[in-house]
Amino acid sequence: MERVAAALASVFGVGRLPASGTAASAVALPIGWAIALLGGWQAILIAGIAASLIGIWACGVHARSLGIEDPSECVLDEVAGQWLALLPMGIFRDSFDWRALLTCFVLFRLFDIFKPWPIYKLEQWHGGLGIMADDIAAGLFSALLVCAALYFGWL
Repeated sequence: MERVAAALASVFGVGRLPASGTAASAVALPIGWAIALLGGWQAILIAGIAASLIGIWACGVHARSLGIEDPSECVLDEVAGQWLALLPMGIFRDSFDWRALLTCFVLFRLFDIFKPWPIYKLEQWHGGLGIMADDIAAGLFSALLVCAALYFGWL
């Protein structure tokens, strides 16, 4: 089980690349965009929730096996967060614009890296939930801002 958890947590080795968080978000972006485009907001929400639940388990098991609170190779949290950040692509899919897609990516990475309040508080939780929660929140904050920008015509 630990090998399966390690493979999932690292997104099949993406977590071992340099700038692993950004690499995982970049890998997740076109897949998530396709999910949102083909299935709408419901599909990308389900994908984000599924990645989050799998990540809580996989990242928790992998972190325990290594004895490290939040191993850098655990990047399934970036996939889940990036997919949640792409919710606007499913909501506003009739008005798709590459600028909105790029904004989803950049905002998610900024929220994930700088962890403004209350996101940084979630990182203090333990286990797989702690590994995943800050990225889930970063994705949802990003989605909210992009939705507002699209709604008001700023993007």
